Amino acid sequence: MMESSRDGNLMLSVAQGDLDAFGEIVRRHERTAWSIAYRFLGDSAEAEDIAQQAFLKILEAASGYRPTAAFRTYLHRVVTRLCIDHAKKKRPIYTNTLPETQDHSTDLVQSLAMKERGATIRKALDTLPPNQRLALILRHYEEMSYVDIAQSLNISVKAVEGLIRRARTTLKTRLSSF
Repeated sequence: MMESSRDGNLMLSVAQGDLDAFGEIVRRHERTAWSIAYRFLGDSAEAEDIAQQAFLKILEAASGYRPTAAFRTYLHRVVTRLCIDHAKKKRPIYTNTLPETQDHSTDLVQSLAMKERGATIRKALDTLPPNQRLALILRHYEEMSYVDIAQSLNISVKAVEGLIRRARTTLKTRLSSF
């Protein structure tokens, strides 16, 4: 809670024209912004571009910032909206969140099976409607609460629950043969 209060105070300073405060906001949250974008887009350079665009939007809108929710929630909203817009223009949202096997002692067969399983899950996620995919990713990969997801997507908590329920049902069906 103290961190979000500090972020709120920093943003209020940014609204007054304090660029040092903005630099602090960027330093504190640039990794988070990049991570959110990368999970959606699957491309490091595109994620970097989206993160930079997000901070520019936040700076441009600083005078209207009201700390009604945690800054992190606000950041999630800005980044996810930019990712959705970018994905609509370019290609489907891609999630590359499953870790690759790094253990060199792992049996080759097991390693190949893990990669195949990860690719199958990513393909299944890519077939979900964007709003379901987004809600599911925010819940399971970003570990956001239903309330935070609702605030980020500007929808009700019930709508978030429905999106996640439908996404899980669809994934279970598509992955049942796996």
